Amino acid sequence: MSDYGHDLVFGSFVTPSADNPDRAVGVAVLAEQVGLDLVTFQDHPYQPAFLDTWTLLSFVAARTGRVHLAANVTNLPLRPPAVLARSVASLDLLSGGRVSLGLGAGAFWDAIEAMGGRRLTPGQGVRALEEAIEVVRQLWDVETRGGVRVDGEFYRVVGAKRGPAPAHAVPIWLGAYKPRMLQLTGRRADGWLPTLGYLQPGDLTKGNAIIDDAAQQAGRSPQDVRRLLNIAGEFSTVGRGPLNGPAEQWAEELAELALEEGVGTFILGSDDPDGLRRFAGEVAPAVRELVAAERDRGAAPERTPAPPEPEPVVAPPVRASRATATGGAFAVVPTPDDGVRRSERQVWDESKRPTGPAPDPERTYTPQEQATGAHLVQIHDGLRAELAQIHDLIEQVAAGEIDAGAARSHINTMTMRQNRWTLGVYCESYCRIVTTHHTIEDQSLFPRLRARDARLGPVVDRLEQEHHVIHDVLEGVDQALVAYVGSPDGITELRAAVDLLTDALLSHLSYEERELVEPLARLGIA
Repeated sequence: MSDYGHDLVFGSFVTPSADNPDRAVGVAVLAEQVGLDLVTFQDHPYQPAFLDTWTLLSFVAARTGRVHLAANVTNLPLRPPAVLARSVASLDLLSGGRVSLGLGAGAFWDAIEAMGGRRLTPGQGVRALEEAIEVVRQLWDVETRGGVRVDGEFYRVVGAKRGPAPAHAVPIWLGAYKPRMLQLTGRRADGWLPTLGYLQPGDLTKGNAIIDDAAQQAGRSPQDVRRLLNIAGEFSTVGRGPLNGPAEQWAEELAELALEEGVGTFILGSDDPDGLRRFAGEVAPAVRELVAAERDRGAAPERTPAPPEPEPVVAPPVRASRATATGGAFAVVPTPDDGVRRSERQVWDESKRPTGPAPDPERTYTPQEQATGAHLVQIHDGLRAELAQIHDLIEQVAAGEIDAGAARSHINTMTMRQNRWTLGVYCESYCRIVTTHHTIEDQSLFPRLRARDARLGPVVDRLEQEHHVIHDVLEGVDQALVAYVGSPDGITELRAAVDLLTDALLSHLSYEERELVEPLARLGIA
């Protein structure tokens, strides 16, 4: 069992088809809009049916503002490492630190040779890749005096000036399968990026062991190497096999890969908009919740800071300043209600909310007890982050096209339609997440709290009542979405509906944390 404690990242693997470049770009933009953290493209410069990957990455970087980008993986034999280093650094600077570097030793050697590349044996490919990593890292290291000097068997750089430095510490991920490549990953790389479909049962475990051993021999921690995985699957109403079934099945299988095989980044190979929406809106939050619950129960080691990597946007981890889980006095701080209200409407009288019993100031709490309250805050933080995503999408829709000044008028029109459709599905997905969370509380958590401490009865009753009110507010959002699709003037009503949802939900979450984080610990409810 290997859980390296990395924060979870979810991304897409988009086909860079040259026959419909607008679709390739549109799918990448959609990935950002639905909340994925990472967009990747395969790199096959000898393939005329594909767009050039680095040109495409640059174009997509200009069309997006948050999502991280990478080649999956860069074809090194046709990308000279010194030039590649400057390309990556330049795009990282232009995009505000959103680029990662995936590298591969090469394949399809006939095609590479036909494009002017040098054919290498597997052993030569590994040695060339290690030399390339050295060239890239030296080019980025502007703090060291003197020029770059690498006198390798395959790459020679004799005094090239260093720089530019990337905007952030760009991670280097290797597409590796064989022992020598896995050992190189452990020695020199920041991530291991295989494709699940190319692996046999047990290959992840074996690969992790080789990487871990190589990392330790090189004086590194195995946790320095992020484990990424390209996946593919199909959503269906009933389970038909691995990653072929409902979103709940996907979530359970990916959570097992995270906890048992240490996978911290899942990259879905799909150009299907609906599949990406479900992956971002249903699977990713559920996987994060399942993994967080296991880690909080002590079934996995304490999380360690991830290497430089895309920051997860959906359901972020608990902020340590509020939701710590240490022993001693109760240290989990509920999220305060800032009192800010967006809507003139009020769906309830907040002054009539009951309060529970005051905590015993002399009582101490174990880390396990405090972890339950911290987990509640974590779940709520995920809902807050998703709510912010909805507001951001509405503003994108209201603006028409993010980079409208550079796009042609017919692209603007097409993107506007896509934005409306994406917003509607995203809100529907979010509403399902909120409803599911409330159902779990109503049917499981709240009855246990009542049974353990009768003094919490009025608080639990009020929270259940507020769940019903929030359900009605969510219905209002859905109605506003339907009206907006049919009317170009419906954005005002849609904003008002989401503002009311924001007021109600943020107020409710703060009230619930204020009243329940300590009783959850005191009563030993997980």
